[in-house]
Amino acid sequence: MATQPTSYAHPEALVDADWLEQHSKDSDVRIVESNEDILLYDTGHIPGAVHIDWRTDLQDPVIRDYISPDQFASLCSNKGISPDTTCVFYGDKANWWACYALWAFRLFGHEKVKILNGGRDKWRADSRTWTRDVPNYPPADYPVPKKRYDKEVRAFADEALAQSKSEKPLIDVRSPGEFKGDVTHMPEYPQEGVLRGGHIPGATSVPWKTATNDDNTFKSPSELAKIYLEGCGLKQGTDTIVYCRIGERSSHTWFVLTYLLGLNNVRNYDGSWTEWGNKVGAPIEKGA
Repeated sequence: MATQPTSYAHPEALVDADWLEQHSKDSDVRIVESNEDILLYDTGHIPGAVHIDWRTDLQDPVIRDYISPDQFASLCSNKGISPDTTCVFYGDKANWWACYALWAFRLFGHEKVKILNGGRDKWRADSRTWTRDVPNYPPADYPVPKKRYDKEVRAFADEALAQSKSEKPLIDVRSPGEFKGDVTHMPEYPQEGVLRGGHIPGATSVPWKTATNDDNTFKSPSELAKIYLEGCGLKQGTDTIVYCRIGERSSHTWFVLTYLLGLNNVRNYDGSWTEWGNKVGAPIEKGA
């Protein structure tokens, strides 16, 4: 059996609350909150944190796609973020939406990104400082990115199909009920208009929450390695695609595999089941 890792592959990508309190006022650090519930930020947030709405800030309002590079540059500038700013993301739901925002920043090539371990819920549970004051940072200079890094961190439906046909790793991070195609008892994860339940043929079910502890922090390196490297056979040199329903939960798993376990060949299929379950002719498996 391979030796289990004793540290994360990129420990610098994960910070705790003490680190954030010490560096929250650094000029080159920006705290970014992103939640499933877009109203949470207004009820209270970490002092100095800016809010990024995953729908209105990151999504194109017409096309099912992300904003353009020039819109991303404008978003960052308005939040006081430059290419040299270290963005520390946190949010609700054990950081799955924070990981989604982080993944979107990587899509545009922003390299200095971190996650606050435990997210919003742990910060509050530990009785850390909270505020409703909204910071007002001067606009930053953010040049328009030359491109979106779609090929590096993002997968599309045809690539997911090719992955399935070649029997390469596909990780479905949704709930077991979603994976099996049982849509009758999942009020927490509605299908959002998807006509068919099930999963992409050949996919392995590893719910995203498997990677976290009860306090919403990430599990240890050895535990994560046991789940994904031993349990799923993931390794360097083999392409891996992760997916969920709209790409947000799979961003959490993408972060785990890319930053905590150090795999350099993982992409997020953000079209996920809302696309696949409605796509004409797409093959679907049901059951465990």
